Amino acid sequence: MKTERKVKDAKMAAKKPVRYTTGAASKPLILKEAALAYELVEEPMVRTQIYLSKPEHEFVQHESARQRQPMAAIIRALIEEKMNIPDAAWSDNSLLAPSADPQFVGPEDGAINHDHYVYGTPRKWVKRKGQWVEAPPLPADYHANPARAANRSAEENE
Repeated sequence: MKTERKVKDAKMAAKKPVRYTTGAASKPLILKEAALAYELVEEPMVRTQIYLSKPEHEFVQHESARQRQPMAAIIRALIEEKMNIPDAAWSDNSLLAPSADPQFVGPEDGAINHDHYVYGTPRKWVKRKGQWVEAPPLPADYHANPARAANRSAEENE
């Protein structure tokens, strides 16, 4: 058996490789590798898995069908849109515009006690001997006794 295999291997080695030709042309067909099937425009992607709610998944599916793009491309486009802040957001933003009254000077503790000035809650910080300290806790009957609330406000303004 070993002898048969050696003879068979020798016969196979003696044969020349088969070359396929294209009809009239006698040149063999050779697989040519393309330099690049595509060019990398962006940096490599990172594979990730996300969970979407049913409405989110349906939205992405609908957009995918409408735009004739894969769902991954739709999600990437939405993320890219949120990542890029247009320059107009900085120049046309009313929150960054100067106040309507340039002479307006807000309260000294407007930043740390903004809930007091916006919603009317008790102050959380009071100034004692030039230092801002946390305000003492509210008395138990603060909301039920208007006189107690007024007394607390007078103490805060001292």
